[in-house]
Amino acid sequence: MYKKYFPWLSEEQLGKLVRLAALYREWNSKVNLISRKDEENLEVHHILHSLAIAGIFEFEPGTKIMDAGTGGGLPGLPLAIVFPEVEFTLVDSIAKKILVVEEIRKELGLQNVIPVRMRFEEMEGSFDFITGRAVTGLGEFYRDVRKRVAGPAKHTFPNGVIYLTGGDLGAELGKLKNHSILYGIADLFPEPYFETKKVVYLYE
Repeated sequence: MYKKYFPWLSEEQLGKLVRLAALYREWNSKVNLISRKDEENLEVHHILHSLAIAGIFEFEPGTKIMDAGTGGGLPGLPLAIVFPEVEFTLVDSIAKKILVVEEIRKELGLQNVIPVRMRFEEMEGSFDFITGRAVTGLGEFYRDVRKRVAGPAKHTFPNGVIYLTGGDLGAELGKLKNHSILYGIADLFPEPYFETKKVVYLYE
C-alpha cells in the first residue's frame, strides 16, 4: 500500500512502515494508543493518514519539526521514517505514551526522533514546522504553538503549522483563512475514510 502512494521510498523505509504497524499492535494491548476497535484499520486510518503530510510537503534536510501532542507518535513516527534527514521532536505530556514512542524509536533505529515528555504548550525553542493530528480545536492549537515557529524559511514555502483534521473547518479557521491552505486528503488517497479529511497548512 505505501509503495503505491510513495514509490520513491526505499525497501528499508517500506519495511519500517510495516514494522511500525506491528509494533503499534503489540503496544496497544498494553497502552491505549488507538481505539482497539480501530486496530484492524491501523494502516489506513493512522499511518497512511499521517503520511498525507508527506504527500503534500517535501522537507529539506536539516528541517526541525515538532509533533505537538504526538500521543503514541502520530504523525511524527511515520514521517520520521519517510524523512530520515529531518529532525522530529515528538512531544506529549503522558509518560507511558512517550515511553512507547522511545521504545519504537529504538526498535526501528530512528536516530532523527527526539521524544519529550512535556505539555507541548510549555515547550521552549523554535521549529521550522509544527505538526498535530486532531489534538484540539484548530484555532486553539494554532494559538498555542505559533510562537514556536521559527524563521527564516529553509523552503520555497513559509514555515508554519501543519494540522491533520476533518469536517467543516469554516468556523474554526475564522480569521486564519487568509493565512491558510486546505488540502483534501481524498485527492491523494481514494480510500473512503479520507473523504472529509484535510491537511491544514497555516503560516504567517
